[in-house]
Amino acid sequence: MPPSPIQTDAILSASELSLSFGRHAILDGASLAIYPGEKVGLVGRNGSGKSSFLRIAAGEERPDAGTLSRKQGLVVGYLPQEFQLDDSATVEANIRAGAAELFDALQRYEHADELSDAESHRLLALIEHGDGWNLETRIETLRRELSAPPGDRIVAHLSGGEKRRVGLCRALLSQPDLLILDEPTNHLDAGAIAWLEGWLADSNGACLFVTHDRYFLDRIATRIVELADGRFFSHEGNYSDYLVAKAERQERDQNAEHKRQRFLSREIEWVRAGVKARGTKQRSRLDNFYAVKAQKAPEKELDMELVIPPPPPLANVVVELEEVGHFYDRDPLVLGLDLEFKAGECVGVVGPNGVGKTTLLKLILGELEPTTGTVRIGKRTEFNYVDQTRLALDENKSVIEEVSQGQDSVRFGDETISVRSYLQRFLFGNERINDRIGNLSGGEKNRVLLAKILRRGGNFLVLDEPTNDLDLQTLRVLEEALVNFGGTALVVSHDRWFLDRVCDRVVVFEGNGRVTVNEGNYSYYLEKRRAAEAVAAAAKVKPAKPAKPAEPAPDKPRKLKWKEERELETMEETILAAESVVAELEEKLNDPAFYIENAAAAPAMIADLEQKKTEVAALYARWEELEAIRAAAG
Repeated sequence: MPPSPIQTDAILSASELSLSFGRHAILDGASLAIYPGEKVGLVGRNGSGKSSFLRIAAGEERPDAGTLSRKQGLVVGYLPQEFQLDDSATVEANIRAGAAELFDALQRYEHADELSDAESHRLLALIEHGDGWNLETRIETLRRELSAPPGDRIVAHLSGGEKRRVGLCRALLSQPDLLILDEPTNHLDAGAIAWLEGWLADSNGACLFVTHDRYFLDRIATRIVELADGRFFSHEGNYSDYLVAKAERQERDQNAEHKRQRFLSREIEWVRAGVKARGTKQRSRLDNFYAVKAQKAPEKELDMELVIPPPPPLANVVVELEEVGHFYDRDPLVLGLDLEFKAGECVGVVGPNGVGKTTLLKLILGELEPTTGTVRIGKRTEFNYVDQTRLALDENKSVIEEVSQGQDSVRFGDETISVRSYLQRFLFGNERINDRIGNLSGGEKNRVLLAKILRRGGNFLVLDEPTNDLDLQTLRVLEEALVNFGGTALVVSHDRWFLDRVCDRVVVFEGNGRVTVNEGNYSYYLEKRRAAEAVAAAAKVKPAKPAKPAEPAPDKPRKLKWKEERELETMEETILAAESVVAELEEKLNDPAFYIENAAAAPAMIADLEQKKTEVAALYARWEELEAIRAAAG
């Protein structure tokens, strides 16, 4: 029998892994192989064991049972959620530690005349395999593109986000054969995420990664592996392909379970009759019954029912900013911002790290006074602020103790529900409610934090990076809750899928104090910005020299014709109608449930969406052209 592909091709293979924490088994005979060059997105609920498996794959943790084997000489880069840097060293030193073996090989190869030929050849092969000749250039590129702090900064003085970007630079530096990343997009702005996507797409190495960023999964993953019930389920393709495949898998499992239950119903009467299994056929029939009865039914995937308590009513004035400006020292963070919030809307805030997004939140909350302008807060506005650091959890308390705060019930709109019922909405069953916080996974702790914070109520939610470390299922339910929230929500996030799903408007920090307010979701803002940039770039292109002498310029610039005047008058209405069609298509395509029933129609709809976006861009260009003619004519 020829050897299996796992034995011959895989760079890393896990076979029959088992791992338990107390009574909770997170790996139960799990097997997985990773092959050269593939990009594997690992998904699953918080607490399912994703981070634990990454630690096992990286060699940082051992399973209770099973084997893990690697291809000989495999170079591995690893960015865990809870990573360690040398706080006493500089940023530069910590990044260089990611390629310590390469730097050592370079240093030793400089003295090749003191080495044997065999050792020289080994070092040269190692250097060339890791592109060691370009290490210094790569350090500068990584620091620049991932917005890492200057190389001479001491790590102990950095923020959590800055440290994470240093850790990511360190993991990428050696260009490993296998890159293992746990939530790589956390604390990265949109530009850095786009650069990382390009770097991974161009990389020849394999990548195993966990992320809540669904656009990142869609654009990078060549295979999605789901960890559920302690086992791995592999699906070829990206995240959208996985959603379709998973729905099909669940349907097959349910059909098989339905057949199993029908078989057991038919056979149970025969078994209850107490027939003595004397004959071979009777023994075989009885053995078959007990074998089928012992089979495990497919786990029902539970979802949170709701995570945001209904809000108290808002007044006509929610929050209004008029000509608001704010400076840090002498640097402008916000200049002349007009922004009015309405009941029932969700506003997203985007921009690079450090430009002033959190400052804007504090201005809106009334925690900071603006340098210029006014902030007016409505009389009925009740803020509930979920900041980046969230709240501290007591590791020694149970889940119910931490969330209940000594009370038996939670106010939920006009109702009062028990704390246990409230926690069940956050997917904490009776067996987990009494677990210590210290025994929970990072994602489960985030669910506890959300439950603890959101029980405070309020009708104006201010969420600063709410998606960090939440699993994909929880994100979908949080999105649905925000869409249906009757109050006002303000969300700071780098998660583009999340912003597209929930936002009615997007506030964008453009730099140097310029902050713009844009209708529509984040992708729509990007489309309009690209269209405007294309128009601006076209205007800068010098016209080609005419084949014949140009006509002399008229004495006066021409005026709009009658038809052009009518076109300009209706242009805004035309654009709004075209944008409405685009928004409707995007809403359908952004809904994961759409792909379950309409997978075949999706490609044509995506092509139609791109065509409609092109038409919108053309309308904007025509609008600017007509406005320019009118302005020139005075």
